[in-house]
Amino acid sequence: MIKLTAQNFVFYPLMEQFKEFVKQRINVSEEELNDIVSRYQVRKIKKKEYFLRAGEVCHYEAYVLSGLFKSFYVTADGIEHILQFAIEDWWVGDIASFNYQEPALQNIQALEDSVVLTLSKTAKDKLYEDHPIYEKLSRIMAQRAQIASQHRIISSIGFTAQERYLDFIKRYPKIYPRISNMQLASYLGVTQEFLSRLKRQILKPNRNS
Repeated sequence: MIKLTAQNFVFYPLMEQFKEFVKQRINVSEEELNDIVSRYQVRKIKKKEYFLRAGEVCHYEAYVLSGLFKSFYVTADGIEHILQFAIEDWWVGDIASFNYQEPALQNIQALEDSVVLTLSKTAKDKLYEDHPIYEKLSRIMAQRAQIASQHRIISSIGFTAQERYLDFIKRYPKIYPRISNMQLASYLGVTQEFLSRLKRQILKPNRNS
């Protein structure tokens, strides 16, 4: 459980951030809120460190207090395909692996030094028992993930590379400045060289205007 010890005091403002996240989505008393938050564990994850590797069971889901993560899949020929990014106020984890406690198919790695709040499957099930309102928060999280996944699939099969690029900038303006061209290219499903040409092509009309 999270206690305001000297070691964790530095995370206090971030804990308040998580409380606000919860309060904005479900109607809870201060007592309920404090108990819900106390079930989470603070974890620091260094840049390049893995939160989850493919083949492992995802024992925890995590709320990102600070930092940036990528979820990715590596094909048999060693090519990395980034599935999604996660920043502050987002969640990371492998949903299928976490819910069914089966080996994960994806990897989750920190792209920046990060701080997350983790919750185990057992602790989450206990939260459902002790605070039924928490199920509403989980439902909201699941709906948000489903909407993002649906858009990701549609853009992958129905958008041109330029449309995917412009859509990413519009939808994720806080992520775009924090990732490299290589990472963005992997997410968009293009090579770095193609992405560089695409960006020059988009900027060219603006230079002539």
